[in-house]
Amino acid sequence: MERVIVLGVLASGGGTNLQAILDAIATGSLDARVAVVISNVPGAGALARAKAAGVETLVIDHKRFADRGAFDTAVVEALRSRGVGVIVLAGFMRVVTEVLLGAFPSRVVNIHPALLPAFPGVHAQGQALRHGVRVAGCTVHFVDGGTDTGPIIAQAAVPVLEDDDEASLTARILVKEHELLPQVLQWIAEDRVSVDASEAGRPRVRVRGPRAERC
Repeated sequence: MERVIVLGVLASGGGTNLQAILDAIATGSLDARVAVVISNVPGAGALARAKAAGVETLVIDHKRFADRGAFDTAVVEALRSRGVGVIVLAGFMRVVTEVLLGAFPSRVVNIHPALLPAFPGVHAQGQALRHGVRVAGCTVHFVDGGTDTGPIIAQAAVPVLEDDDEASLTARILVKEHELLPQVLQWIAEDRVSVDASEAGRPRVRVRGPRAERC
């Protein structure tokens, strides 16, 4: 079943993954509507991108709150009041708490610039280069209480070239991020993604139907 999903995007930086989502919606390849873009950083580039697309923006400065839970409570209230169904963390540089995850179970999606479970956390591209891997990439996953430990939905691989530095590898991975994230969100819009318990008791993502070749 295909439906228009209502997205809330959380971003702290330039917002290129947000732009990929907005572009996919504009071309009709993603059946979604971005209801609001929330940033914890006043002046973040993602806010300008959202405004240019006519999307509502909201700044919730984490520095105004006593702890992460209080900050997430304010974020949840803003998302619920706008009818958001799925949350996308698009370069959101805050660790979310159970306050947010409990309010939107299996509906918080993150994009990470590594082939998880390898290289979680920050500077994943630099971690990959220091370990000498020959293949890097990106992962779209549901968020849980750990650091990039949630159930994996899809991944895209990127070869590591001999002359790569962190900047060049980051740029090539980002191209794949811009392809993969809207594709996964479309699967969600088509109601093809579910989270089940595996035999080991850990959550496992199932995607019904064909996956795109690039994934």
